[in-house]
Amino acid sequence: MAAAGPSVFLLMVNGQVESAQFPEYDELYCKYCFVYGQDWAPTAGLEEGISQITSKSQDVRRALVWNFPIDVTFKSTNPYGWPQIVLSVYGPDVFGNDVVRGYGAVHVPFSPGRHKRTIPMFVPESTSKLQKFTSWFMGRRPEYTDPKVVAQGEGREGETAGVETFAAWLTLPFSPQ
Repeated sequence: MAAAGPSVFLLMVNGQVESAQFPEYDELYCKYCFVYGQDWAPTAGLEEGISQITSKSQDVRRALVWNFPIDVTFKSTNPYGWPQIVLSVYGPDVFGNDVVRGYGAVHVPFSPGRHKRTIPMFVPESTSKLQKFTSWFMGRRPEYTDPKVVAQGEGREGETAGVETFAAWLTLPFSPQ
């Protein structure tokens, strides 16, 4: 009799990045990627993507609506390192350069069904007045070279220093199956 290998389970994520509210900004687009543990592997779908540019809606909410679809399947032998989705929102500054307008991350829901997640967004901020002026003058705001760092816990003890918080939310209705 052959020895049975480790049992695996599948996590299917179907959903969309619906909308965001960035009161001060317009003409924004969104990127997503997944961060997961070493026992996890994507088996189908896309684990990263980029949306279209959207303008604020004309209603009272003034929401930025993407309705950006997400469809990916993961397999794993261990729930440790449960997948997180990392979102990065970009838009033009006064000089027309694309700059980051917000980062955020959330774990994929643990239970099957329809879920709606609201993600607070933040941007890194220069730590000195000279760096702030230089970044403004050069048109290069601080941003992460790898946005996946947003989902990691290492080195985040002093996270509130150097982080500017926005009242911006992305809504993700997940439908894991």
